Amino acid sequence: MARVNQIEASLIQTLKEILSPDRVLTSAEDIVPYSFDGTAALKQRPGAVVFPLTAEEVSECVKLARRNNIPVVTRGSGTGLSGGSVPLSGCLVICLVKMDKLVEVDEKNLTLRAQSGVITKEIDDACAKVGLFYPPDPGSMKISTIGGNVAENSGGLRGLKYGVTRDYVMGIEVVLPDGTLTFLGNKCVKDVAGYSMKDLFIGSEGTLGIITEVILKVLPRPKARKTMLALYDSMDAAAKTISAIIAAKIIPCTLEFLDRVTVQCVEDYAKIGLPTDVEALVLMETDGHPTVVEEEAAQMMELAKANGAHDVRAAADEAEGAKLAAARRNAFSALARVRPTTILEDVTVPRSELATMVAFIDGVAKKHHLQIGTFGHLGDGNLHPTFLTNERDHEEMHRIEVALEEIVEETIRLGGTVTGEHGVGLAKKAFLKRQLGEGSYELMRSIKQALDPQGLLNPGKIFDLRN
Repeated sequence: MARVNQIEASLIQTLKEILSPDRVLTSAEDIVPYSFDGTAALKQRPGAVVFPLTAEEVSECVKLARRNNIPVVTRGSGTGLSGGSVPLSGCLVICLVKMDKLVEVDEKNLTLRAQSGVITKEIDDACAKVGLFYPPDPGSMKISTIGGNVAENSGGLRGLKYGVTRDYVMGIEVVLPDGTLTFLGNKCVKDVAGYSMKDLFIGSEGTLGIITEVILKVLPRPKARKTMLALYDSMDAAAKTISAIIAAKIIPCTLEFLDRVTVQCVEDYAKIGLPTDVEALVLMETDGHPTVVEEEAAQMMELAKANGAHDVRAAADEAEGAKLAAARRNAFSALARVRPTTILEDVTVPRSELATMVAFIDGVAKKHHLQIGTFGHLGDGNLHPTFLTNERDHEEMHRIEVALEEIVEETIRLGGTVTGEHGVGLAKKAFLKRQLGEGSYELMRSIKQALDPQGLLNPGKIFDLRN
């Protein structure tokens, strides 16, 4: 059966019967906001957008789509940065934002259960009320959904110490490509009964199943936190500081940096008193027991000074710490104000190669006469070179394509990955095989072929199925 690129009126009526008429959008003006995500220059108009309230409704929608060979793209808040939730023309978009029940905070088992549409920050807020903590903190956490985080295996600023989303997922409820509803995992800390099937779906970008509910591990909330800024005249000095901190057996909860372009944009945007004549700004945070926090903070400040920081500042209190941390959290928003189009990239290299990679990106910007602001997670090697451009300037967009190709090639040469946390989607699809090699690439395609032989779930993302 040929894949459809338009949903017939009779099927729209069936969707309205499965859900309700007010939860099925089909008019051109209503579906425009669901034609793109946070990725620049990628847009396609779906045939319909539906808003289920339960996993059972998701299942029925998927079964209908499968019977009629309609592609399905799952969506949360649409904050993704790799085109993962950009629809196919005429497809069915299943938007999970109305599945927003926070089902349970289990203090006895240190777990939290939530539907996929719950906002990430609301999860940590719910934990905070009972002295608990959900560590993963992607930059979009105020608007991203937990289902989207799991589907992308999102990272965040605290990844160095606390890990990424996968490290906190204990169970998922998932709708398979044939509409079967199943639950994978549980609240048990130890469980080796068979394959770890939930891990197959974490980070699969909606290509293997639709995650409708999650059980998350949560932690006791740290009793204290200290925030510091270190300012440098060279990226080499900043990178040496990171190496020195790790070598001293200190694992900060946050170790972030902004380059000169980004610092200037953040200060213009947020007016928080940052000096704009520095080559690199490093944000350092430590958390835990108050005594340990004070000791680690003092050590980190000394190491920063010993490795070339010309100014190191510590926040006097939590409010000032939040203000300093805002320098990093505001980076993307600040850069986005400069030009009409902002292309936020995502590559990761071993920590030992950070200075080399940042210098390479700077060289690429000069070579191709581009404006690139680079910031990212210095502690785990995850960089976000951000192109400031105008997508209507086709000549400049071509130079960006060439520049990105060079950055990706250098990333792979240095032993890195083409995406640390944003996912493959459409944006990194062309580079995936180069990084993985033939064997790993074909293994992934075999898994997709086995679970979704019709190729109806988020088709064309990550890779294409065999003909």
